[in-house]
Amino acid sequence: MIDAYLDSPPLTDEQRAVVEQPWDARVLVTAGAGAGKTHTLVRRLDALCGHEDPEESLDAADILVLTFSRAAARELRERIARHGERARRVRAQTFDAWAYGVLVQAYPDGEWGASGFDERIRAATDAIEKGALEAGDAVPPTHVVIDEVQDLLGDRRELVEALLDRYQDSCGFTLVGDAAQSVYGFQIEDPAERAAETHRFFDWLRCSYPDDLVELHLTRNFRATTAEARIGLALGPRLQQLSDSDEAGALYTELRTLLLDPANALGDLADSFTLDGLRDLEDTCAILTRDNREALVVSGLLHARGIDHRLRRPLEERPVPYWVAELLRRTHATGLAEDRFRSLLAEIPLSYEPNATALWTVLRRAARGPGRNVLDLDRLRRSVAGGRFPDEAADPEVARIVVSTVHRAKGLEFDRVIVLTPPSVAELHKRYKAEVDVPAEVRALYVAMTRARQDLYHTGSPELPILRRAGGRSGSRRYVGGWRSYDRYGVVAEARDVSRDNPPGHGTDAVATQTYLLDKVRPGHEVVWHRRHELPMGEFQSPPYALMHDGREIGEASEQFRKELFQVQKVSRTWDPWWPEEIHGVRIDTLETVSGSAAAGANSGLGDRGVWIAPRIAGIGRFRRADDDREQGA
Repeated sequence: MIDAYLDSPPLTDEQRAVVEQPWDARVLVTAGAGAGKTHTLVRRLDALCGHEDPEESLDAADILVLTFSRAAARELRERIARHGERARRVRAQTFDAWAYGVLVQAYPDGEWGASGFDERIRAATDAIEKGALEAGDAVPPTHVVIDEVQDLLGDRRELVEALLDRYQDSCGFTLVGDAAQSVYGFQIEDPAERAAETHRFFDWLRCSYPDDLVELHLTRNFRATTAEARIGLALGPRLQQLSDSDEAGALYTELRTLLLDPANALGDLADSFTLDGLRDLEDTCAILTRDNREALVVSGLLHARGIDHRLRRPLEERPVPYWVAELLRRTHATGLAEDRFRSLLAEIPLSYEPNATALWTVLRRAARGPGRNVLDLDRLRRSVAGGRFPDEAADPEVARIVVSTVHRAKGLEFDRVIVLTPPSVAELHKRYKAEVDVPAEVRALYVAMTRARQDLYHTGSPELPILRRAGGRSGSRRYVGGWRSYDRYGVVAEARDVSRDNPPGHGTDAVATQTYLLDKVRPGHEVVWHRRHELPMGEFQSPPYALMHDGREIGEASEQFRKELFQVQKVSRTWDPWWPEEIHGVRIDTLETVSGSAAAGANSGLGDRGVWIAPRIAGIGRFRRADDDREQGA
């Protein structure tokens, strides 16, 4: 059989067995790390859309493709665009984006943009069970494709089970996963429930489709091109069957020993030789950490030494690119033709060369105007305000160096991977006590070690601050503490810390501030929270803080930030909070388009669309005195 895809690798026999399954087949594919699953899925989608028998061929609208992250969805879309012949109109979506679409269709008057990620997933499950995909103009999927199904846990697992169960007589599926790479169990707090979830979806599949579930395997690794990058692969099959904690400890020790081979050692991240190697690096590189605390510290260390990089965000964070606000602000028209869209986009300073054709296609789908080939700008604005801005139009990740937790890097690959030296099993138990889940730890280490194409290194973890939660409550603000219960030395920045109620600079010159943000402010730049005065904004809030960049105000603290800073500083009922003069060490994550009231925009001279550019920040902020930059603490 002649391979028609001359610019992509030919299919192996294992891959071809997946690709050639009929549309109504129920297929579960176990795909080991680097086994070419994306390549196989693209060819599978092409086969579904272009079967030689017209009655066996599906339209793009018949196929639902779900992934966990925007990065994975983007990669799949780009691969479809490059190598797909007949599946070019198939859309890959994140679970959250698809669930949001289901809810807007089922309950158009709902305020779903203000709902949390998990709440939307649960509401979408309920809507599917009530027939939302059959109401109005909706059409249930004929074939469902899902990547990384080993991480279907809790609410998302129930969403997929509800979907497949409701359409089990009319819908085929292709589900791809690898139990060895199941690393999201930490989202389930109860240890017993977490252990039960590990293989729960696989068990549900086999019980639900006892006679017609087709189980296939992709075993050949195409990612790792060197012996160093392949050292952990042999343990994959054993990890797929892992269920015993003692066995997990042995596998963890075995993997750790392989990684800590002296040949894989890299100098300290503070070493000038190591830093120069990173600074001059032309290939892609990921520095992978066990948790977010390590990632924040490593990112701060690299920033302090001038190493350009990107800190990967949580999967649920979806900032709208700043060029959207500028696009809306630079025209008063209600509709936009493609030529005018291209000319406006070309005027906006960007750090990358945008694919204007692809962006136009995506935005037209999301905000189609009444005229032929016209973008409805009011609908575009509403998509931003309602949290419906399409993932496909998000800014690409162009940084060569990425700092990420292992969990956020799953599904991705890099030329070079640097893993922070993992603690031993004994050290894990000592450091994290009852919280340690050794099976999860060994799977996470395996995922980290199998991201590399060429080079795999380990380096020591930098000194880490003590991070605690305000009031000891899960989900509350993290702060930098000490060994004493009342120690307070800083707070961890969060995405919603900068106010969205008014445009930055609304009290002085918002238009000039927007220009300043565009011209002067870049990801990685350090910013400072400066206390405006000592009077709290309310009974349970801190005083107001201004976000300063090179001495210029570019934002103000949100109500959420002021409330949570109060919670951090209110050590006890009898303890009077004190307020840091400045908070240093926070950096710009990105500039984003945010939505507020039309009146706030108009009063600030930014038009009446109610959108503008605001900074999003990240990092571990440290309390400092304003006069001499000395540490400020309790």
